[in-house]
Amino acid sequence: MKFSIETNDLVKKFGDFTAVDHITFQVSEGEIFGFLGANGAGKTTAMRMLCGLSYPTSGKATVAGFDVYKEQEKIKKSIGYMSQKFSLYENLTVKENIEFYGGVYGLKQKEIHEKLKIVLRELDMEEMKNKLVKSIPLGWKQKLAFSTAIFHEPKIVFLDEPTGGVDPITRRQFWNMIYGAAERGITVFVTTHYMDEAEYCNRISLMVDGRIEAFDTPANLKKTHHAASMDEVFYSLARKAKRDDG
Repeated sequence: MKFSIETNDLVKKFGDFTAVDHITFQVSEGEIFGFLGANGAGKTTAMRMLCGLSYPTSGKATVAGFDVYKEQEKIKKSIGYMSQKFSLYENLTVKENIEFYGGVYGLKQKEIHEKLKIVLRELDMEEMKNKLVKSIPLGWKQKLAFSTAIFHEPKIVFLDEPTGGVDPITRRQFWNMIYGAAERGITVFVTTHYMDEAEYCNRISLMVDGRIEAFDTPANLKKTHHAASMDEVFYSLARKAKRDDG
């Protein structure tokens, strides 16, 4: 089995504070992997290292086959990223946002033009293409942000709390888009604090105080912790937390 992401004893320290404490895990190609934990558990710090935005203190990691120490630029070209703020330009139109990100990812004009039509059709946004992004509803912005994050068909897409602030129906539609990306072979690495969404992942890890305290399929974790839901699993592990920042 090929892995999109591999980490071995990955550590990130800020002075005396250990934000990420010897984490080891693998994510398979085309997997939907949930990276969960309370605020301050170290999720964002770990994700920044995997995205090539921050150097680890020690340990090893590869993303899309590239080393996080020596090949950060190659990592950045192989991934897509979507933050909870959706990373769209509010004063550009829908069409202009897609074209802009196509250019950022290094696609040729002809390719951008062809893919633009496909994306607008898939999102059912053809009639909205000339509207400013600030004028469209939040759920549409979210779908558009995801489409721009995978516009260049990256090997891996990192989604940082991508469904914050949207209603449950829109969240479910968004997850259908995630499934579609995974079916095309894109590995999805997602952080979320909605425990019902953990059920949609193939496997999940749960971080507490910088360490991975649980790592398995949602079904196996519920079985191991004698829990009816992922919420119960999370709370039983989160009770061990000693810190609330970082």
